[in-house]
Amino acid sequence: MKIVIDFLHPVYRAMRSDGIAEISGLRTRVVVWLLHRMFILTRGMTMGVRAACFDEAGRVFLVRHTYVPGWYIPGGGMERGETALQALAKELQEEGNLEMIEAPELVHVYFNRGASPRDHVLFYRVTVTQTTPRKPDREIAESGFFALDALPDGVTAATLRRLGELAGDAAKSDHW
Repeated sequence: MKIVIDFLHPVYRAMRSDGIAEISGLRTRVVVWLLHRMFILTRGMTMGVRAACFDEAGRVFLVRHTYVPGWYIPGGGMERGETALQALAKELQEEGNLEMIEAPELVHVYFNRGASPRDHVLFYRVTVTQTTPRKPDREIAESGFFALDALPDGVTAATLRRLGELAGDAAKSDHW
């Protein structure tokens, strides 16, 4: 982990933007609003998992969804009866054909007030391997590993904040 943090620190400063807002634009706001209204009926609180996934070369894996703009750290919601680590393994497999090659490290727990006043995110850091390249489908438009000094255009602000926290360039916030 120290090697990755040492690698992240100088590179993170070279990132060229503050990212794009995650919940912006009418379409995105409507989709998020509708999903969370549905969740009110099925869940008392929503809990999700996300992970900064690094390959052995130190590149980070990002996904671009079809239904919201921007590049994200992979992850998703926890289902009833599912542990956080089961949800994490499931989401990494679904979003990137990723397998964890070491135990994930819990970095922090965040309140995701931008999505809902009831949403929380468990954020992990993990080293992964990709079993096969992830083909685009109805959920994932693009995905891939990126060097930290060559991130794609349109990385979300939250993704950049999390990478900055991992690099030690920013204090951990309690808000996603």
